[in-house]
Amino acid sequence: MVEYSLNLDSVFGSLADPTRRDILQRVSQAQMTVGEIASVYDTSLAAISKHLKILERAHLIVKRKRGKERIVQLSPGAFKSAAEYLDWYQSQWEQRFDALEEYLKEEPYDKTRNGR
Repeated sequence: MVEYSLNLDSVFGSLADPTRRDILQRVSQAQMTVGEIASVYDTSLAAISKHLKILERAHLIVKRKRGKERIVQLSPGAFKSAAEYLDWYQSQWEQRFDALEEYLKEEPYDKTRNGR
């Protein structure tokens, strides 16, 4: 459970940064080299490398070597743990809204309540 929690922390922490979200969006469409990614941003290659390390530690991307280049691609199943986490909350809220809807259908509205 602790490892699962640490993974979620790293995933959501990674997604908190707009540059990292943009990098993920780009590599989700096509694999890119580190140089191609860096060329898009008005920042240093070192800064982009730090962003990529954070994404890699969160298991959101995979880097592999092709000759002298590092190729970056979206990790298969990258968002699985985050999606499972969010799905649980979505099901909780759906159950609550369904219960509220049933309650409102059964409970007649009394205009005399609360002075209305």
